[in-house]
Amino acid sequence: MKANTQDLLKAGVHFGHISRKWNPKMRPYIFMKKGGFHIIDLSKTVIKLDRACQELKKIVTLGKKILLVGTKVQAKEKVFFYAKSVNMPCVTERWLGGLLTNFTTIRKSVKKMNNIEKMKKNGTFDTLSKKERLLINRLYTKLYRNLGSISFMNHLPGGIFLIDPFKEKIALSESIKLKIPIFAMVDTNTDPNGIDYPIPSNDDSSKSIDIILQFITKAIQQGLLLKKNEREEKKSINEK
Repeated sequence: MKANTQDLLKAGVHFGHISRKWNPKMRPYIFMKKGGFHIIDLSKTVIKLDRACQELKKIVTLGKKILLVGTKVQAKEKVFFYAKSVNMPCVTERWLGGLLTNFTTIRKSVKKMNNIEKMKKNGTFDTLSKKERLLINRLYTKLYRNLGSISFMNHLPGGIFLIDPFKEKIALSESIKLKIPIFAMVDTNTDPNGIDYPIPSNDDSSKSIDIILQFITKAIQQGLLLKKNEREEKKSINEK
């Protein structure tokens, strides 16, 4: 599955922000200005998207996770759906400060959430008082809402994909600090500096977000398949 300008055009990937809100650092990716809005050069998008997909595939082949992040309303469901389709962690609610830079503490909270789940399964939860159950349920709901979709991320991710780095500033800064490869949809109001693999694209339209995520998760899927084949090949050699 390779990107082409026609499919991206149909999905509205080329629509940028109102021109007075642009970031001059996005100049290389802008084709023209029309009706007061900037139009993204989709030929540049195709090149950048293909490059990002190739790199994502390599990272996943190494057995590393890609963290998908999109907390804006039009991105939440899409990010959750596509992340789940390739068994990758995601953040669709509020980004917790320190999620990456203070990962050890975050893992402790995940462990607490997992322990509550165990209590419910083994019957321990039912032996508690009504008040205790209420308090634990409240804690679990809060933990699950913020950490449920990253509970299986036992190590820092090998890469992070951001729907809107302009909105996900904390996630961006934490990734830069830890030198985690950053992949992102960058609209015309975004500063692409610091992003390793910027993909010039409309990050407000659900159709645009959807098609970019299709390509991203397809690349991840291919990486997972390569990793699986490699593992099976090694196993076959060892058995011989």
